[in-house]
Amino acid sequence: MKEQLSELTLTNKEYYMNKAIRMAEKAASIDEVPIGAVIVLDGEIIGRGYNLREHTQQAASHAEMFAIEEACKHVGSWRLEGAQLFVTLEPCPMCSGAMLLSRVDEVYYGAPDPKGGTAGTFMNLLDDERFNHTAYVESGILGEKCGQLLTDFFRELRQKKKELKKQKKD
Repeated sequence: MKEQLSELTLTNKEYYMNKAIRMAEKAASIDEVPIGAVIVLDGEIIGRGYNLREHTQQAASHAEMFAIEEACKHVGSWRLEGAQLFVTLEPCPMCSGAMLLSRVDEVYYGAPDPKGGTAGTFMNLLDDERFNHTAYVESGILGEKCGQLLTDFFRELRQKKKELKKQKKD
């Protein structure tokens, strides 16, 4: 397992994860799955993103992808060496691949994704030594809060669908 390069304290990690949670809340406010991400370099947030798949109808419109794109523009390079990425849900294969390709050094996530997480739950792409880059991974940063956002969102979505179905019957 790759070692942590930065000297982030738990307080710092929670601070940045709360920023990612704010991004997730933006997604929820427009009826998108509440996943948010921020990228930090030298203590400064240089990239932000939240899910927009429903609005864009693009499969790649994930929070991490937007955060990586913004961070690359900020540094003027596709390389994000020394950067930390904070995301509310464990990354999928596409996003983990983008993290490896952009050379993000550390990944912190909140809630695990047992059906598709590729940062240690379902599989671990970020720490696979067969790639020419790996990332330090730490899970569970404000995990309960991140998971609750998703639980509440999907509960509300199911309730809305139930009400619509009932209205159609009446």
